Amino acid sequence: MKVLIVGSGGREHALALKLKQSPKVEKLYCAPGNAGIGEAAETVDIGVADIPALVKFCADNAIDYVVVGPELPLTLGLTDALAAAGVRAFGPTKEAARLEGSKAFAKDFMKRHGIPTGAYAVFHAGEADKAKAFARGLPGPWVVKADGLAAGKGVLICQYMDDTDKAIEEILDKKAFGDAGNALVIEEYLDGEELSLMAFSDGSTVVPMLTAQDHKRIFDHDEGPNTGGMGAYAPAPAGTPELVRQACRDILEPVVAGMAAEGRVFRGVLYAGLMLTERGPMVLEFNARFGDPEAEVVLPLLENDLLDILEACSDGGLERMPIRWKDGSCVTVVLAAAGYPGNPRGGDVIRGLGQTPPGITVYHCGTALDAQGRMVTAGGRILSVTAPGQTLREAVDLAYTGVGAVGFDGCQYRRDIAKRALPGAK
Repeated sequence: MKVLIVGSGGREHALALKLKQSPKVEKLYCAPGNAGIGEAAETVDIGVADIPALVKFCADNAIDYVVVGPELPLTLGLTDALAAAGVRAFGPTKEAARLEGSKAFAKDFMKRHGIPTGAYAVFHAGEADKAKAFARGLPGPWVVKADGLAAGKGVLICQYMDDTDKAIEEILDKKAFGDAGNALVIEEYLDGEELSLMAFSDGSTVVPMLTAQDHKRIFDHDEGPNTGGMGAYAPAPAGTPELVRQACRDILEPVVAGMAAEGRVFRGVLYAGLMLTERGPMVLEFNARFGDPEAEVVLPLLENDLLDILEACSDGGLERMPIRWKDGSCVTVVLAAAGYPGNPRGGDVIRGLGQTPPGITVYHCGTALDAQGRMVTAGGRILSVTAPGQTLREAVDLAYTGVGAVGFDGCQYRRDIAKRALPGAK
């Protein structure tokens, strides 16, 4: 089969390396990819939002199957356009991807279907005063979210009311997140441990993956602004088999059933960002694709041929697909550019690639080749240094050994990835 991956980050690099293991894949492309992905697949200079060009490339190159990585092309309707052109693809339709594309839609959907989530209200342009008044009726801290896609940065947790007022003004009035801020959601702050639970879905059957825990804040001890993710580990000890069964029963299965009932059949990866509260697991957000960096720690632990599972999701028959996982743990530490998550600096030469100890995989998130053929930084998150281990401690130690072997000027990374889950941690 000729397979095209759409995307350019660490998630897509993880997908490429996993799909390359499938004996069914004879040719692998990635659009647009990055310099690291180019070592595993032939990169194609087409942006993820250029739907007509992606469809044309598939027709011109007899692509058999497309795997869509990021959220933007899904919300723009790439899988719909591919289906219309007779090309099979993995990922939800535009209507189903609204679960991620609009936080207001997702919250309203959860309310309609009785899916546990925090109290909330939605406000639009010109309603900043109403939003501020609503926030004053909630106990702090306050969670303010831009409605649309904001590259993982549109969620603001405010400790003080003045900061909440400012966040509302920044999103609704000053358009700090562009069109993503045409509306905003203010919601109840949920306290507890956060968990990422991804699941495969063929529109009716739901099969959960290993749980993972992401680290969103830029600095150690969960301080500083939110990012797209500074590291992750899997499986997460908090994601016990009992909890996963509960989350499937109360959240994942009702979502897939509810989407089908509303004519938005969900085929692909359903990602639930959960908060484990005293009231049980509650939904913080939904994504309509593999998480990043969660993909970098979950996919290496998958024993199956990934392509078989993806095809079962898009074509049906997932209930007949036994999914198997390796024993042990996996940890990834993200190396970010100077200035991230604000205005990341590009062009810094990356050192140490190819010199990491055995067992370490370095996924490329934002890299390019400069005029001299050197690997340089080209984005916010640059590398995901990933390692397995029979125990979580082994995986943590090996991942940080890998971090010590690579780097670039201005490199920033967290030194506490997964440490909250280690034995004896407080």
